[in-house]
Amino acid sequence: MTRILLVDDEAPIRRAVRRFLEHHGFEVGVAENLAEARALAAADPYDLQLVDLRLPDGEGIELLPEFAHTPTVIMTSYASVPSAVNAMKEGAADYIAKPFDHDALLLTLRAALRERAERDRPNTEPDDEGTDSAPRPGLGLIGESQAMQQLRDQIRRVAMTHSTVLLRGESGTGKELAARALHELSPRASGPFVAVNCATIPEGLVEAELFGHAQGAYTGAVKARTGLIQSAHGGTLFLDEIGELAPAAQARLLRVLQDGELRPVGSNENLKVDVRLLAATHRDLEAMIEEQAFRADLYYRLRVLELSIPPLRERREDIIPLARHFLEALAGSGPVPQLSHAARQALESQDWPGNVRELANALERGWVLSPDGCIEADHMGLSTGTPARDDEIPNPAFPTRKGKGSSLNEYFRHFVQENQGSMTETELARALGISRKTLWERRQRENLPRPRG
Repeated sequence: MTRILLVDDEAPIRRAVRRFLEHHGFEVGVAENLAEARALAAADPYDLQLVDLRLPDGEGIELLPEFAHTPTVIMTSYASVPSAVNAMKEGAADYIAKPFDHDALLLTLRAALRERAERDRPNTEPDDEGTDSAPRPGLGLIGESQAMQQLRDQIRRVAMTHSTVLLRGESGTGKELAARALHELSPRASGPFVAVNCATIPEGLVEAELFGHAQGAYTGAVKARTGLIQSAHGGTLFLDEIGELAPAAQARLLRVLQDGELRPVGSNENLKVDVRLLAATHRDLEAMIEEQAFRADLYYRLRVLELSIPPLRERREDIIPLARHFLEALAGSGPVPQLSHAARQALESQDWPGNVRELANALERGWVLSPDGCIEADHMGLSTGTPARDDEIPNPAFPTRKGKGSSLNEYFRHFVQENQGSMTETELARALGISRKTLWERRQRENLPRPRG
């Protein structure tokens, strides 16, 4: 029988949690302070410790170095969540905020026990490929730079928690890829992963799309519809470009995070929902809060844990491995095109303001235009000269510029302003060699709103 040591100075909590855990087949020892906990754990080690952060004779994290082999889950109030996050950095297996749902507590404890079992399981298979250095499956984040190794380590650690995560990074860095890795390595991996780009949902429909709607909620709502949040029940919800979420939807989302329930548009009933939220943005949410464009209370709920995705210019050693990966994907079962020496130098000399997405576009262009399977710099629209400044980097996906001295931003503004009256958004994006999402993001940065009508 799995043995859990429960340490809390509040008798009602000890009684309720002990009764709940024993009902689910655990053997539970209880202590009301650090001294009692040390005595019990030293006499007969437990499989897991569930410890309150604040105790009469100190902090629960003091047990971490003393019983390092025993996974420890920290209990805390929402007001001290940052302290609990720091506790995880010190070695805690996870934390759970009071008041907590008993089902959430059970999931947290079982995940911590499963992680310990996997850690202690002996490796009986031959290690032909050096498993100590091989990346674990399920990440898909390419690159051996120090920045990427640190990111993968952070993802593996954060994935096993149930905490909300805010992913920060420039456009094109791979925030959704990191979100998928967090889901695939989490206890929710068998559940759904629902990715939503908040920037692509019209403002008038965003609440109905996310939260669902009842029959007759508005004109055209001929039947009830399940929202995207409810579709992620039991799994992970990824909200990309969270900074574009309308104020009314921000308030509704806050309730989901606080109470674990939502109310579909036009309904009088609340629905319980169990989702882990991952959010991403390239915008400055702190500045948006000052401008009253983003709710501060939602921001603090989202930023329980934060991961930063490094831009490509800060990990140049990953450019060629990424290039190989994209070329292999483009070639499929056919011959993989090669990069000339000059092309490799050109790739490594760019600062890639569009990051990995822009690199992929450049390589696709080179793959299409190379006549003999050897890609040169000019096939990708790259210069082999001195690296340009950030605002002068030629975008390999854009058509040739007429004005050689014009910057990328100036060219983009000119091209869009000249053609948006005669081209659809899809046609504009195709002419520029970028996706509609990238076109939208560049419009926002350049303050070029899409003309109505």
